Amino acid sequence: MDVRIQHRHSSQLDSSATIFVIDDDDEFRTGIVDLLQSLDMKTRAYGSAKAFLDEGHIEGPACILLDLRMPGLSGLELQQHLDRQGRKIPIIFITGHGDVPVAVQALKAGASDFIEKPFREDVLLGAISIALTKSAEEVKSASEADEVRALAATLTPREREVMTVVCKGLMNKQIAYELGISEVTVKIHRGNVMKKMKVRSVAELIRRTDLIVEAQAA
Repeated sequence: MDVRIQHRHSSQLDSSATIFVIDDDDEFRTGIVDLLQSLDMKTRAYGSAKAFLDEGHIEGPACILLDLRMPGLSGLELQQHLDRQGRKIPIIFITGHGDVPVAVQALKAGASDFIEKPFREDVLLGAISIALTKSAEEVKSASEADEVRALAATLTPREREVMTVVCKGLMNKQIAYELGISEVTVKIHRGNVMKKMKVRSVAELIRRTDLIVEAQAA
């Protein structure tokens, strides 16, 4: 194995995250795992895409170091499979073939990066750092969206209607006219919405509801 890396400590990597290494080359896979573990990174290694899918448990910030060409399910096919399942995890493709068209295809399909063997340690760690930062942001957004959905579930149907028009920037008088209710009733429902959604301003309410929309679109 010729990875051409220099072992040095990298403080940029998130030690709470998990790096999944999927490569059918036993020696290369072991070398990468040894490197990452020397930097206190949590790793899980697999010799095939199928072995990874059989476990199928991803929790918290994570990324995948994925060999492009493997017997059975290829790296690209695994990427497509995960995408169909809606499993969002940054993928860094690794290959010794330098197949530019395939690299472009992988990147267009959402790969985080594409690295050719042999590579330097700083190139690999830089790509991992970017991927884990992206993953952590996505995990945080998903968690916040789940929290907002739980709060929204406590609203009554009428309160949800009021929340929708409040987020359009309408005043109480306009909301009353649009919903066919009194302005006093609007104020009561609006107060309930703000309390249940745990916000103090319309801007904050809009930001919270946008989180749900963004999570659904992701």
